[in-house]
Amino acid sequence: MQTFITEQPAITLTGVHVRTTNADEAGPNRRLPQLWETYFQSQITSQTSTINSHLIYALYTEYESDAAGAYTTLIGHEATGDKSQNEDKFHTAQVPASKYLVFTAEKGPVYEVVAQAWGTIWAYFKESGEVRTFTGDYELYDTRNWDPAETQIQIFIAIK
Repeated sequence: MQTFITEQPAITLTGVHVRTTNADEAGPNRRLPQLWETYFQSQITSQTSTINSHLIYALYTEYESDAAGAYTTLIGHEATGDKSQNEDKFHTAQVPASKYLVFTAEKGPVYEVVAQAWGTIWAYFKESGEVRTFTGDYELYDTRNWDPAETQIQIFIAIK
């Protein structure tokens, strides 16, 4: 897995969201697969004003503490800031300006590469001197030429 460090400005996202924990996601009470289903059924890009609608963000924010605590996941797109007639249907969240350690996953089936990437990330931070801020991390999916069997994503982890 390739990594690099970058500084990113703050952005506002709009989408569908859920509150969960990693413990819930590892067991029978998984909420994230249903959240993805809700996102795809929402037709958000036709109902809101978005920027670069080919980019899907899966934001992890509002951390209770660290990777063991509760957090909110929002799946959606960068918002233009324009008021939408459907704004009450969707949740808005701010991705803070930050320094990010970016992990570029290997290509493969989407559910496999995402799970493998997070496993690598958790192992990396157990061994590394880098410190996560838990202010807002996100997966970035580019849907141009989208092939779920050959997906490659980037995961941005906010660091000090």
